[in-house]
This record gives sequence, structure tokens and C-alpha cells, in this order.
Amino acid sequence: MLKPSVPLNETARLKSLHSLRVLDTPSEERFDRITRMAKRMFDVEICLVSLVDASRQWFKSKQGLDACETSREISFCGHAILDREVFVIPDARTDARFADNPLVTGAPHIRFYAGAPIRGPKGHRIGTLCIIDSKPKDLSVDDEETLRDLAAMVEDELTVASKVTVDDLTSIANRRGFNMVAEHMLSLCRRSNIDAELLFFDLDGFKEINDTHGHAAGDELLVYFAGLLVKSFRSADVIARFGGDEFVVLMTSNNASCDAAIKRLQQLAGDTSCEIRGELAWSVGKIKFDPARHRSVSELLAEADASMYEDKLHRRRTGT
Repeated sequence: MLKPSVPLNETARLKSLHSLRVLDTPSEERFDRITRMAKRMFDVEICLVSLVDASRQWFKSKQGLDACETSREISFCGHAILDREVFVIPDARTDARFADNPLVTGAPHIRFYAGAPIRGPKGHRIGTLCIIDSKPKDLSVDDEETLRDLAAMVEDELTVASKVTVDDLTSIANRRGFNMVAEHMLSLCRRSNIDAELLFFDLDGFKEINDTHGHAAGDELLVYFAGLLVKSFRSADVIARFGGDEFVVLMTSNNASCDAAIKRLQQLAGDTSCEIRGELAWSVGKIKFDPARHRSVSELLAEADASMYEDKLHRRRTGT
């Protein structure tokens, strides 16, 4: 079996993929509509929107397959993203690169595969729209063009989805984007008994900063703080501007990791430059996810918000 090579632009490619904030989100009709159409048009057993992450391929949409992801090392899509053209394997059992691949020798017993690369916002190939069958097939030139057109539709939908879930000012997730991902993450935590914790940040004295320095300076501070959060927390954490000067972070970790991230945030705030950095201060509420008590993201948010206000009142009383 030939493992897929790593693209030369892998770091930028992964950054482009992660910027869409679509990994591990629930299925959406906008993508399922395209995979249903492709499955029917090409008369195949399986059709996927497959996004190639660092060590896995994850399926944003799937028809004819139960799995949500597979290892990148055994993926066909890992090969398909290496070139701009449609990647076609008419019969995997007669192809030395794939004949002993576990996806060929075992379920779903792939013989035919064709994948059209899907490009991210800056043109990096982040995944594929692929069609799969357990019988050998050929793909005509016209068929390849059709598959490319359908892949372009997926690209358009990814662009639209990112625009409605990303905060225009800070380029991190907005409230809608956070809620979409957080609901899915908490469901995973419930099923897999994984710990999670929500942090709710509010910038102290932000109105006074706007009044004193102007709204442009206030916007600069919001962008600056969002950048600090991105640097302080992990790429797997869900970071969002919830509205105004409020920010939230959902971590699947323990308290030690959470406290370490806050220490990194404090350190970075002191080390990096911002015109009005000296006036940056924040209050933060921390709530550990309890599946028995938090039946929804909104309930967890409400507790974290209340915890944040307790922290703010304590700071006002103590002057810290």
C-alpha cells in the first residue's frame, strides 16, 4: 500500500481548512443535497465530501457510508489532493498503490474511486468530492468535468457557510458558528464521557475605552484580544466572539489545561504590542460541563456568564 504524500504547502493547507471551522460539525442539507445528486448521477454506492485533516479524512457529507472519518494514511482522498485534476482509480484491486489497502481488502471494498479536489478560501486543496463503488468503473472526460462542477458547488457552499459563522471584525467564530460547533462537541462529550469546560470572557471598561479613544481603537482592541485567544488556546478549542466585547472558549480538557491557557493569555497580553494595551483587562467565568445539569449549550453559557459577572464584581470590590 502506498501512503499519500504530504503536500509541500501542508501548513498553509491545514490553516486554510481549519479557518473554515467546519470540521466535526453536524451534517447540513446544503452539502447532503450535492452528494445525493452526485451519487444518483454517477450511479455509485458511495459519495462523500471528504476533508483531509492532519491525520484523518473527515466526512462533512456522506451517502452510502456509516463511518464519519478514516485514517489519512489509508485514504484515497489523501492522494487526490496532491493534484488539481480529478483523481481516478478504475479498479483498485489491480492498482499496486491500493491493492492491499484495508479499504479495498475490507469494507467498504473499494474498487472504483474518483475524487475532484475541493479548494479552500486561498486555493489550497483541502479535500475532495469523491464517488466510490465496489465494482470497477470508468470515468469519461465529460464525467470528470461534471464531478469538477459539483466540487465547485461544494466550494461555494463552504464559502457561504464560513461567512455566516465567522465574525467579520476578528475573523474568529461568531455566535452562530460557536453554537453550531459547540452543540456537536457537547454531544460527543456526552457519548464518550469526555470532560469539557466553557470560559466566558468580558473586557472590563470597554465602553470607557470607546468613549476615550474612539470606536476604531475599540475595534483594534477586540481584534488584538481575539488574536491573543487564538495564540493561547489550542486549535481544537472553539474560540468565538459572542457579541460586543464578550468572547467564549469551549475546551475539551481538564482544569489544569484551562488554567495553563489562561496563564498563557496573561503572559501574551503583557508581551505583545497594542496601542492601548495598558487598558486591556478582562473578567472570566469558568464552568465545567456537567451532562446531568447542562442539557444544552445555552444552559452552559448561562452559568458561565453568571460566573463571569461574579468575577467582575470581585474585581471591582478588590480593585484587582
